[in-house]
Amino acid sequence: MHKLLIDPNDKLPKIKQIVQALIRDIEKGVLKKDERLPSINDFSKQHQIARDTVEKAYSRLKEKGFLISVPGKGNYVAERVQDRLNILMVLNKMSSYKKEVYYSFLKKLGTKAKVDLQIHHYDPKLLKEILDHNKGKYHYYVIMPHFFHDADPKDYMPVLKSIPPHELVILDKNVLLDDEAHIAVYQDFKRDIYEALLSAEKSLQKYKSITIVFPELNNHPIETLDGIKQFCKDYKKKFAIVPDVDRVQLKKGQVFLTLTESALADLIKMVRSKGLKLGTDIGIISFNETVLKELLDITVITTNFEEMGNTAATLILNKEFKQVRNSCKLIERSSL
Repeated sequence: MHKLLIDPNDKLPKIKQIVQALIRDIEKGVLKKDERLPSINDFSKQHQIARDTVEKAYSRLKEKGFLISVPGKGNYVAERVQDRLNILMVLNKMSSYKKEVYYSFLKKLGTKAKVDLQIHHYDPKLLKEILDHNKGKYHYYVIMPHFFHDADPKDYMPVLKSIPPHELVILDKNVLLDDEAHIAVYQDFKRDIYEALLSAEKSLQKYKSITIVFPELNNHPIETLDGIKQFCKDYKKKFAIVPDVDRVQLKKGQVFLTLTESALADLIKMVRSKGLKLGTDIGIISFNETVLKELLDITVITTNFEEMGNTAATLILNKEFKQVRNSCKLIERSSL
């Protein structure tokens, strides 16, 4: 049996922490019917908790029907009481792309889980409040750890580590945790953008520079910029960042990357107003696929958000505690 995360600073008594943690593991199927639990002495030593505390916790689990005591042999898991999982999903924001993740997650889980949804709005403090309020109530906590660019890891890493690893599911942006016994389905933003540009290297040869329109009040991962910089360095292209399209000075031989729909629309209008030809004089690459971009024949770099939600749900259902990189690709169209 894995070591439970017992927090000495938690207001909840240790007896209740042990009871709730073991009940969640039994309901999730991590602890299976007829599985033998560690002896009271072994549990006490492993978790550095008083023997009397462990004994009382085991007694409560027996009273609730989760454990069966066999004289001379030990304590065993009884028949599972609950089949449906309780899951809390906490997103950084609700966008059309995040909805794809959420709905594909729900679809894959079907009737096997009940999912509650909350938003932390890039704020580590709000995430902490949400998790503190819901500690011990769910079998899994699914979190998108996108925060403000100036957020200090000291503010959010302890929050993520406060969740037992086997109850934590990280989505979209990966974070390096000490314990890898958690689930993660993530984008590798630096590597994704580099490999996407590399796949279009032949088409990019006719351009001398790459400029990304990166709004100042934007919380898109900074790692994206690192990937573009590295590509420009390796393939000898000029690299620039502008906060909005108004700062753009159009010249032939430029490729622009846009993060937002409004920046894409403004840039297309500007190219047309200057009498320049898209895909020949000026190149445009947009982030994330939409039907409109397909109709406008705009090249996109996109991850599969539906796949992300589906994979996370599958790993939960199969109890596979591993980290999976989500697929990302460049779809080349006439704008490049």
